[in-house]
Amino acid sequence: MSELREIAMKSKAWPFDEARKLLKRFKKGTPEKGYVLFETGYGPSGLPHIGTFGEVARTAMIQHAFTVLSDIPTKLVSFSDDLDGMRKVPGNVPQQEMMEEHLQKPLTDVPDPFGTHDSFGAHNNAMLRRFLDTFGFEYEFYSSTEYYRSGAFDQVLLRAVEKYDEIMAVMLESLRAERAQTYSIFLPISPKSGRVLYVPMKSVNAVDGTITFDDEDGEETTLPVTGGNVKLQWKPDFGARWAALGVDFEMYGKDHSTNTHIYDKICRILGAPAPAHYFYEMFLDEKGEKISKSKGNGVSIDEWLTYASAESLSYFMYQKPNTAKRMHFDVIPKAVDEYHQQLRAYVDQEPAQQLNNPVYHIHKGDVPQSDMVVPFAMLLNLASVSSAETKDAMWGFINKYAPDASPEANPVMDEAAGFAVRYYHDFVKPTKVFRTPSDQERAALTDLMAGLKDVDVAKAMIDKKNADMGKEPADLSAYALDNGDDLQALVFAVGKNHGFENLRDWFQAIYEVLLGASQGPRFGGFAALYGVDETIALIESGLKGELLA
Repeated sequence: MSELREIAMKSKAWPFDEARKLLKRFKKGTPEKGYVLFETGYGPSGLPHIGTFGEVARTAMIQHAFTVLSDIPTKLVSFSDDLDGMRKVPGNVPQQEMMEEHLQKPLTDVPDPFGTHDSFGAHNNAMLRRFLDTFGFEYEFYSSTEYYRSGAFDQVLLRAVEKYDEIMAVMLESLRAERAQTYSIFLPISPKSGRVLYVPMKSVNAVDGTITFDDEDGEETTLPVTGGNVKLQWKPDFGARWAALGVDFEMYGKDHSTNTHIYDKICRILGAPAPAHYFYEMFLDEKGEKISKSKGNGVSIDEWLTYASAESLSYFMYQKPNTAKRMHFDVIPKAVDEYHQQLRAYVDQEPAQQLNNPVYHIHKGDVPQSDMVVPFAMLLNLASVSSAETKDAMWGFINKYAPDASPEANPVMDEAAGFAVRYYHDFVKPTKVFRTPSDQERAALTDLMAGLKDVDVAKAMIDKKNADMGKEPADLSAYALDNGDDLQALVFAVGKNHGFENLRDWFQAIYEVLLGASQGPRFGGFAALYGVDETIALIESGLKGELLA
């Protein structure tokens, strides 16, 4: 066993933990089909949302962890339930009236309201595949419509006819009495209207593989279950799909967890072992409501990529999958900076620590180095105080702070500068609220300005702070007004010297008076980036009340 595999066997990272559980199922080696199948499901009743990405990203992380632990080949499949009937018109698509005319028809038979694809289902499938391709996932795309209509599911459907009573018994246990009276595992597709019908069966014939029911007009109709004439209800469909494809692992949201025993039983009835599962907590919008494809609430994939990198989104998805996540725009800057913190930490970590680092799983072990010489949160504040309109304006400040950096040498930093300008104008600028300082804050800001103007004054302030705290004088021989750490020491000393018992109140005052926000960057580093002279001018404007306008 390789050294890496030995370390991975003991790693506490959740992808390795899940991969180890899955590996126990294959003690005899490679399964008969030749690979371990990881599946993710997609319901194309609405546009793909960020939760869909999270499901695929996390599954891919477990898949990679499995390949580290084992030489058994793997495959990742993204399966679209596009033969489902459109039960309601999503609120975030055009041509609502036209869409209403096609309710209950399979999504691949509903015209595309955007006019770019053969059907609404095809449009949403294309959206799914585009973003999976954008993130570089290695996957195969399977369509429910194709599998039902091509005959690929015929064998499992005929098996479902044979086992109809047994599967119905599983389902009836979970249904209310009223629903049970009309329930059938089969949903025929009307040969007249083309709609997916929720109707009771008059008979199910296991000999010739047909079902008989009354169509919408009341006419008794018999259809073969094969060839795309019927589809399975969604719970039986889960189990049947697992059986037909030989799925070994599927991850899904916690809202499915109460139905898992049903899916598993049906899969076993149809002759296949149930796959391993992993449940993740739900994605919520800023109001704490579950993200919905039809509502389009929460942050979309395209919106995240408008303001931050794909890698930062993957980092967000890696963190605590068993904890509900609020998907709103405020989480983006934090995710960006934490991702780059992990990149920088990875370089100096021992192998065991590296395998526990999120970036190892995001990049499948091929981890790049960070070229972010300035944190994203600081870039946002720089964009704010400089009223930057383009990333080129940002580089004028960045180069003061890091003369060797450039858009060519630091492409990720260059991209982040553009993201910061965009994010600032769309989210920060509209919410900025400046205030005037209190008497205590005004005196402290005046002293801070004096220390920024004269290095000797700054040193004296730091010495006073140390003396008042009973500390030995610091060695300030190398103190400089262009060093972020030294400037931070000055800010800290001024707060202490002016009696701020909780220095958090002092820093909050700086942010609210000078930046128009209640939170902000490490101010010493920000002053070094923005420029000492520029910071002095900013403080003067804040003291005069000019920023209030």
